[in-house]
Amino acid sequence: MSAAADRRAHWRDLVARRLPEAARPGWPVHLDHCFARILLDNACGGPWRDSVAAPAHANMPADGLERAIELGEAVLDGRADLALLNHRSLAWRGKIWRGKIATAPVPDHLHDGDLLLRRWRPADTAPFAALNADPVVMEFFARLRTGPESAAEAGSYDRRFVADGFGPWALEWDGRFVGFVGAFRIMRSMPFPGGERIGATIELGWRLARDAWGHGLATRAARLTLADLAGRCGIRTVVAYAASGNRRSQAVMERLGMVRAETFAHPAVPEGPLRSHVLYRLDQAGVSA
Repeated sequence: MSAAADRRAHWRDLVARRLPEAARPGWPVHLDHCFARILLDNACGGPWRDSVAAPAHANMPADGLERAIELGEAVLDGRADLALLNHRSLAWRGKIWRGKIATAPVPDHLHDGDLLLRRWRPADTAPFAALNADPVVMEFFARLRTGPESAAEAGSYDRRFVADGFGPWALEWDGRFVGFVGAFRIMRSMPFPGGERIGATIELGWRLARDAWGHGLATRAARLTLADLAGRCGIRTVVAYAASGNRRSQAVMERLGMVRAETFAHPAVPEGPLRSHVLYRLDQAGVSA
């Protein structure tokens, strides 16, 4: 049996036998097709049939299938909350639900003078692709993004607002799109304290076009994001991380009052000089909701 066939067999056994047999009264689902829906939707960042032809076990890209398997294994060993994963899946599918973290409706935008944080628009695709193809902007990423990859990334970012009530905002400065700043629910196991529980940690992140650097935009937009997270969503504890050599992003974290915690090897980055990352933490204990 090939490695790919072995992983497909692992997936089918996971959703058809292991998860249904492990189901307990507190779980929101008990049937194999429900487990498959939840895991595949969360692996794809939206309804899986929007991006993968059925049957998923045969047509899911290898990295996506691995993400789905990781989520299922994490549910089995208590490192992922099945109710949270189900809520995200149902939200993408237009079902009425109550989130794990209650939030007020997502505002149309947040703003501070000439700076605007808003939901993503189709017109953002081209400038976002240009940003992701700039080797200076992407210096601390393993590779540049293609146009289709950038479009998929933008779509996945906007769908996070549907799933979680918050996400990475598109950033406008003086009326033009210059990147994103916002918050992510981390949907993979990370090798730092608290990061092993999938979906429990909130990350603050940003990526700006080169001509928007040096104006304090990331810091200002991140402060808007933090205030919205604390006031609307009740989230006061966040992390941020960057490649160890990325002093520009680390300086933003420090200006926000974040505290350097440790270094770790990022599991999604190949072996090499970019894999070492620095983790920062912030607990806004004094911010009122």
